[in-house]
Amino acid sequence: QVPLAESGGGSVQAGGSLKLSCAASTYAYWTMGWFRQAPGKEREGVAAVNRGSGTTTYSDSVKGRFTASRDNAKNTAYLQMNSLNPGDTAVYYCAAATYGANAAFWARWRTPGQYDYWGQGTQVTVSS
Repeated sequence: QVPLAESGGGSVQAGGSLKLSCAASTYAYWTMGWFRQAPGKEREGVAAVNRGSGTTTYSDSVKGRFTASRDNAKNTAYLQMNSLNPGDTAVYYCAAATYGANAAFWARWRTPGQYDYWGQGTQVTVSS
């Protein structure tokens, strides 16, 4: 069984919106990070949400435009992306850290190595 099932990518025009979903099939305790990777660029952490507390954090590049959330009944994390621009074009990944999210974790939430499981990735393309 795939630990994380990701969905919701697509193509939109600049200014549009998309919502990504990431269903965690097995784990009841996680912090879900959202990452993106554009061609020729490093993987970039853009947001994270903790299942238990609902604590969220964002990179400066998406703050005010993206919203991370979770539905505990569905064991699913979401990334609502508004005011998209061509610079947001990338493959987006969800990633689950299945251990406690303490201060040390949040200080390094954008480090891919902190996450145990990764979604398959979904393409987001924003045209001008």
